[in-house]
Amino acid sequence: MGVNFSAFFRLHNGSHLPSPPPPPYPCLGDLSESCVAAVMEYLSPVEICKLARLNQAFRAASWADCVWESKLPLNYRFLVRRVIGDFAPIMSKREIYTRLCQQNPLDGGNKKFWLDKYSSGVCLSISSMDLRITGIDDRRYWNRISTEESRFNTVAYLQQTWWLEVGGEVEFPLPPGTYSLYFRLQLGQTSWRFGRKIHNLEHVHGWNIKPTQFQLWTSDGQHTKTEHYLNEAGKWTLHHAGNFHVDARNESIRIKFSMTQIDCTHTKGGLCLDSVLICPVGYYQRSKCH
Repeated sequence: MGVNFSAFFRLHNGSHLPSPPPPPYPCLGDLSESCVAAVMEYLSPVEICKLARLNQAFRAASWADCVWESKLPLNYRFLVRRVIGDFAPIMSKREIYTRLCQQNPLDGGNKKFWLDKYSSGVCLSISSMDLRITGIDDRRYWNRISTEESRFNTVAYLQQTWWLEVGGEVEFPLPPGTYSLYFRLQLGQTSWRFGRKIHNLEHVHGWNIKPTQFQLWTSDGQHTKTEHYLNEAGKWTLHHAGNFHVDARNESIRIKFSMTQIDCTHTKGGLCLDSVLICPVGYYQRSKCH
């Protein structure tokens, strides 16, 4: 009775009853898991992992197979068979993606491949053990050196030669895209003494007289040639041999490559040869920034 009388009194005096509270605004927690997963398909893997920390719905959506299948290369099933084998059917797409982003050995460990997290392209590294090096068995010219600075734990070291010729060939089912090929080289040897890195440049000579030539050929007729002077002593450098394109029609592409310095008017030496790297265009520049 008292409540009704008070309401009547306020209305009689021109006042109004209090407005009901507005409905709560929608927030990220109201989004369904399927809706979040549909959005995540358009994000990069790095962005997906950051958003997964927001709440439970985002975390659950970040495990959806549809999200991670969109990040895998078109031929990921072939890569899975080479690396994971019979365990693939019981793994989620996210677990498969995580495994392929690791450095996966092939051919007895002389090759390794992994996924680029930004482009979903494949990176392939080929050890110096898998390259054809003229004179590699003659210890007057070449030696194998163990080092932790190589992902293969060994490099080929050239003491001195008149004729430098290195070649290689690989056939691999690269996903469609444009790729770069590099030789990973260093002038001089690196060692550690009392916790400090020591650069031995004793044998380094002859690389500033004439440029070294790098070439690549593909099975579908592409060919590039570049020349570089080797002049950065004491640091590992990727020397660009060229770019090539892989389209969706190629199930597998064969790539041949070479590095030569065959001007016999002078000797050259003091060179460490680690590996050849094949990677999506832009991968090397991104890796330097992270």
